[in-house]
Amino acid sequence: MKQNGPSQAGSDYPLAIRSQICYIMDMKQKPLTIAQFFKQFPDDETCLQHIFDVRFGQGYECPKCEKASNWYRIKAERAYSCQWCGHHLHPTVGTPFEKSRTALQLWFYAIYLFTTTRHGVAAKELERQLGVTYKTAWRMAGLIREHMADVDGENPLGGFMKIVEVDETYIGGVNHGGGAGNKDGKTAIMGMLQRNGEVMTVVIPNRRKSTLQGHIVANVLAHTEIHTDDFMSYAGLDGTGHKYWHKTVNHSEEQWVSPTGTTTNRIEGFWSQLKRGIFGTHIHVSPQHLWKYAKEAEYRFNRRHRPHTMFSELVSTYQPLI
Repeated sequence: MKQNGPSQAGSDYPLAIRSQICYIMDMKQKPLTIAQFFKQFPDDETCLQHIFDVRFGQGYECPKCEKASNWYRIKAERAYSCQWCGHHLHPTVGTPFEKSRTALQLWFYAIYLFTTTRHGVAAKELERQLGVTYKTAWRMAGLIREHMADVDGENPLGGFMKIVEVDETYIGGVNHGGGAGNKDGKTAIMGMLQRNGEVMTVVIPNRRKSTLQGHIVANVLAHTEIHTDDFMSYAGLDGTGHKYWHKTVNHSEEQWVSPTGTTTNRIEGFWSQLKRGIFGTHIHVSPQHLWKYAKEAEYRFNRRHRPHTMFSELVSTYQPLI
């Protein structure tokens, strides 16, 4: 889903707004320090103004009177008023901060913590850092992970002369249900990783051929070279009508790289990162919420070459108002 925010340092925004966004993104290619964060966002008012600027800005056409307007801050609420008709514009609508009474600066700081740690932040740590209740911290963490998933999007992988590695694994979690996707109380998750590109994950109900190949066809472009292990559910990928070039590596014979270079080592490396994050930081993740943790890891991986942009992207990219 297309986002209403700056993917290229705010190139679609007026100069005054671009300068603010670029200040956050530049920092000599390094993430913000804590001191820099609090200098940039010293209070709630600054955070609200930032959201207003990146989503609307002065001169934004009023949805009610349809005139380009100057917008004036309404102190009694998180809103701005149209100079012509008085229509109220609420910058936090459609963001993780909507309907939240938690201070915006705390929200921004929570996002900062998420983007400056290797494996994310546990709700207990957010509770301690922010001084909020555990219930509030848990809800904030979940919404931030959902926001990461939303910002990351799901662009198709592969294409001509591109290689995509596909694999599935099980993640631990208390699950009293059954089904082919459940193995000793674990939940199945599938991953597709483009060489030198992005990864995409999806929690799956089972590992049947129709499930795995259905997700491949939906998310991997035609004419892609696909590498998998020799699991039988991948058999016949060449005949899906998408003109895939399917190559396998035989893990059952402890083969990790075939003589022709076929391997799934990269996607398996991503699984290792995901599991270290879950078991090292969160200890236990329920199947119901597993997709959020996978999407958080996906978001980090897809920005591994530009980690300094994660914070600015998350506080500057939101869904457009309908």
